[in-house]
Amino acid sequence: MPSPVGKTYSFKDLVGVMTSPLLILPLQLAGGNIGLGTITINPLTVRTDHLVGTDGTVMPTYAAGDNADVTIEVQQTSPLHHALLDVYNAAITAANGGDVSNWATFVMSFRTILDGSGHYLAGVSFDKTPAKPYAAKGQNITWKFWAAYAVNQ
Repeated sequence: MPSPVGKTYSFKDLVGVMTSPLLILPLQLAGGNIGLGTITINPLTVRTDHLVGTDGTVMPTYAAGDNADVTIEVQQTSPLHHALLDVYNAAITAANGGDVSNWATFVMSFRTILDGSGHYLAGVSFDKTPAKPYAAKGQNITWKFWAAYAVNQ
């Protein structure tokens, strides 16, 4: 008789890497040990559109594209938050100075060890600096990115 228990999920099984020409070394990620809260990959390409004629005939249209937005929530004191802030500051300083060559060059890859699923994202750029809470208790910071190419692995 099959077990009624499904597959186990653990955020600690997450591994990942973020690279950019603006980084000296890639940012290595391992779930549970860098102050991570969540990583969310949100595909943005709507693959199908329907045009309905006056007689009710439906013409489906396929749309190509693999873009997505990415949110990464981290503790405000985490090393990952500070590393992302350093990369953002380098990218924005260069862009404001007229050099946008590294603006959308972030590459991210995430994989869960247990089931092997993951995402590969390229052409990643920052949305903006995240809101920064100053409060009696520490908070999370949410970074948002745009990915020109995001695929499931």
